[in-house]
Amino acid sequence: VQLQASGGGLVQAGDSLRLSCQASEGPLDYVAAAWFRQAPGKEREFVAAINWRGSSRNYASSVKGRFTISRNIDKNAVYLQTNNLKPEDTAIYYCATTLRQRYTDSPADFTLWGQGTLVTVSS
Repeated sequence: VQLQASGGGLVQAGDSLRLSCQASEGPLDYVAAAWFRQAPGKEREFVAAINWRGSSRNYASSVKGRFTISRNIDKNAVYLQTNNLKPEDTAIYYCATTLRQRYTDSPADFTLWGQGTLVTVSS
């Protein structure tokens, strides 16, 4: 199974983007799916996560209230709705999944990764 992230682009501050993460085949099994991002010269950081049931969502404090993670089990896809984008949101966004029952917001806990999609926010 491979993950394909898409939906990135060049936008202005205040705009919105919907990022998608599509599995190459289904069903996509995971305990949790997440989005991470990596800005130039910085480490990869956690953005948001959702469990398979969709009953639990977690967000980084920097995006809480602006970003929303969701998933569609039937479509084997995970999404990240990004609103009110800021220049500091500029990064490559990666989707990832984990089968670990206990996981943290560390990239090391996630084992299946997509290739990333670039989001650039101009001021």
